[in-house]
Amino acid sequence: MNIEEFFQLSAGKWFSHRTSHHLADKQFEHGKSDIIIETLAVDHPEVIKLCQMYEIAPDSASCGARVTWNGTEPEKSNGYTVLVSIPDADNSTEGKLLRQMDHAEKTLVVRRYKIDSDDALTLTTEYGTIWSEERLWFASPNLRMRTSVLKRSDGFSVASFTSEIRMGGSPPAAKASETANSASS
Repeated sequence: MNIEEFFQLSAGKWFSHRTSHHLADKQFEHGKSDIIIETLAVDHPEVIKLCQMYEIAPDSASCGARVTWNGTEPEKSNGYTVLVSIPDADNSTEGKLLRQMDHAEKTLVVRRYKIDSDDALTLTTEYGTIWSEERLWFASPNLRMRTSVLKRSDGFSVASFTSEIRMGGSPPAAKASETANSASS
């Protein structure tokens, strides 16, 4: 699988349930959201704009996505982010992932992505005193899982587990059956 296929499989409407554990103070929290993931063509204005913000040639982008969320619990929140993948020239399963949130970020942060041999997407981010790693995979075509760890140099750390159930839209039929077959083996 490559990043384009992962984005295509992710397209649709999802119900998300997240549980987070603050490791230092042993507190838990949870959240529920509705998420809509739309794929964006490489010539989409938002993809081009994001590449220009990062001073990266837009023709090096392989795909884009817009992720919109509407948090329902514990408090209402909403927003969106645009993602653009820039694969490494020598290995299409790894590269940079550009991100633009709906609010002005003070610092542009480039994430690294890697599609592992088990078709899981791993995202790694380092900036300033913060390090994070997020891993996403499909348990079936309509069930996506996500784990994340965030650490700061001051000792603060959070581990999260999220399950996402597809509520609408569907992945391309051929890819869905491949994902189902690999998830069951």
